[in-house]
Amino acid sequence: MQQQQPQPQPSPKPKKKIRVPRVVNGVEQMVEIEVDEDTGPGWGPNDKHTLLNHKITRVDGPKKVTGMALYTYDMRLPGMLYGRILRCPHGHARVTKLDTEAASKLPGVKAIIQGPLTELRFAGAPVAAVAATTPEIAGDALRAIKVTYEVLPHVVHATDAIRPDAPKVVAEENNLQEKAKNGDLQKAETAFATADAIVEGEYFSQRVHHACLETHGMVVDYRGGDSASIYASTQGTFTIPGDAAKELGLEQSKVIASVEHMGGGFGSKFGIGIEGMFACRLSKQTKSPVKLMLTRYDEFVMAGNRSGSWQKLKAGVKNDGTIVALTARQYRLGGIGQGSQAGQPYIYRMGDTYREVYALHTNEDSSIAMRAPGHPQASFAIESLVDELAYKIKMDPVAFRKKNLRDEVYHRQLDRGAKEIGWSRRNPVAGGNPGPLKRGMGCAVGTWGGGGNNQCKVDVTILQDGAVYVAVGTQDLGTGTRTYTRAIVAEELGIGMNDVEEHIGNSKLGAANPSGGSTTAPSLSPSVKDAAIKARMMMAERVAPLLGNPKPEEVVFSGGNVSANGRSITWKQAAAALPAAGITSHGVWRADLQARGVHGVSFAEVEVDIETGFIRPIKMVHIQDGGLPLNRLTMESQINGGMIQSLGMAFYEGRVMDAQLGMQLNPGFGDYKLPGSLEMPEMVPIIDDDDKREAVIGIAEGCIIPPLGALVNAVFNATGLRIRDLPITPDKILMGLMNTTVISRG
Repeated sequence: MQQQQPQPQPSPKPKKKIRVPRVVNGVEQMVEIEVDEDTGPGWGPNDKHTLLNHKITRVDGPKKVTGMALYTYDMRLPGMLYGRILRCPHGHARVTKLDTEAASKLPGVKAIIQGPLTELRFAGAPVAAVAATTPEIAGDALRAIKVTYEVLPHVVHATDAIRPDAPKVVAEENNLQEKAKNGDLQKAETAFATADAIVEGEYFSQRVHHACLETHGMVVDYRGGDSASIYASTQGTFTIPGDAAKELGLEQSKVIASVEHMGGGFGSKFGIGIEGMFACRLSKQTKSPVKLMLTRYDEFVMAGNRSGSWQKLKAGVKNDGTIVALTARQYRLGGIGQGSQAGQPYIYRMGDTYREVYALHTNEDSSIAMRAPGHPQASFAIESLVDELAYKIKMDPVAFRKKNLRDEVYHRQLDRGAKEIGWSRRNPVAGGNPGPLKRGMGCAVGTWGGGGNNQCKVDVTILQDGAVYVAVGTQDLGTGTRTYTRAIVAEELGIGMNDVEEHIGNSKLGAANPSGGSTTAPSLSPSVKDAAIKARMMMAERVAPLLGNPKPEEVVFSGGNVSANGRSITWKQAAAALPAAGITSHGVWRADLQARGVHGVSFAEVEVDIETGFIRPIKMVHIQDGGLPLNRLTMESQINGGMIQSLGMAFYEGRVMDAQLGMQLNPGFGDYKLPGSLEMPEMVPIIDDDDKREAVIGIAEGCIIPPLGALVNAVFNATGLRIRDLPITPDKILMGLMNTTVISRG
């Protein structure tokens, strides 16, 4: 018997190591991974696409406007119970007794569980949770629970918490914790002697809420047995099964997470959270489905917020516009958390620099990631300082920024934005225009990473009848993931958007990264592209006999036809040549199809009524690059959204804390002011098509960073008042006009 010869094995592909971002709880971390060196077909020139880089209507739009889109909040399951959370009313307290006897006797109450902590370090911290047959009965049960607290000293304002005699937020730790020191203080101090002008100031940015329209929460469908289904409002489909399985005592593979649609996250929704932990434990105890969605009050007091900041900056400048030195002391105000803040001098070239970074704790809910974590805070302070330096030496703020920015992309974008806003109309002297209604303009710049990673696995299936499916477990936060996933496949196969159907948002499908750090598009789209290319090549091999046996790469898919060698068949005819089960390709991430690093520039014009202090935004312009725009309509929407959220942070939003009670005074949309339709200025989103990179880069974070500084600087140009404490409300304008010490004149 002849011995069978071993088949030759393909040579391993050459590898290379690269650094990519991974998002953990909304915060970007850089890790090293190994990828293939060789590549395949790329995206091609940005201006040569048939679907991508065009304005594409969102495919889920009809479902959302008709109310057919299913959110976690919409889930109604047979026998479902409703969960509610009891919160601590004190700024700092210890639970000494929890009496649930009366509450447990209420008809309809099915379970009561105590929270994991007995020492509660902020007002709103969870104490216990209830499951009942209706939300109203659950609310009655919360009111019937009797809690005995040992009330402890608290502190909620940073300027109080930094004092040596301040109450300790954590007994065994100091409120002030050093996190980093960079640069040479002696060199910086020496360099100040060479400056022609020096500006020194303290800059405060407030803690703002994510204000997600759908609150945090989950529906846990566990009825005993060895499996469970979780419906979660989450930014990471695959962040749910592991933690939920631990709480339910199940194998992770037996827990399926679903997130068909979700109502906003902005960095706040990763993992199951305390609300998910309660929902799992209540479901396990009752062996019934439990829906626990936070109330709006809950959302404000215990679901996290953007870190505040307190920054002490000093910079020196020469008369030619060269910044020679900077010293910075930065405090991250994260409540009981660590806070976040990018290091100074952010993206500017400032000669000899030195910075110290601290976390300063207060008895407030922990800050968590929020769109561009730590960047708006740092950008606001440095952009204010840069503006002050420019005015100090009487140099145009645009020219001054170009002088101190190495990257020429910013120069191009600054010129483009200045032209669009009409920069030549700005006040050469701040506050110099006559009358009570004073207009002014400001500008600012920003940056972000926006690269992808190798976590996405995508399947593309083509059936004999011509149906095409693209499947991956990723979530769509409302940012257009469904649409571009479908568009990439449709363009690659030369068919229409409606000829492709996407399946997403379920942990049974291919793995995907959590949506944070603007990593979703550059992580997912290369994997979708790879799967679509492979599907096209597989189909080309099958139809080759019908087209004169061309090489697969010679077969053209376009306009709903498949062509080669002067022959053409329709898509349906080509699909009929497939096997009965159709074909399925498996796509993986390709580093060459994405890139990292975006630039953005914002301009703003405002009108300030110096008799009332009222600020009216007039116009905002933001120019943003991002390589290949997958969908121009969505990219413009992201730019607009960034400008709107910055508008809120600049003029309207902020937690109001009572120092004595240690609690938030405005935990609801009635008192927490968000910009509405009446506050909207003219908004001009500009996609920087001079960026010729043929790669996908995430841009959502970048869009929220510079508009804040532009708005603040516009107020100064209008009034001559340099307000360093956000938000800029009418009282601060009026107090500044009266020369109070709260606000300094520029």
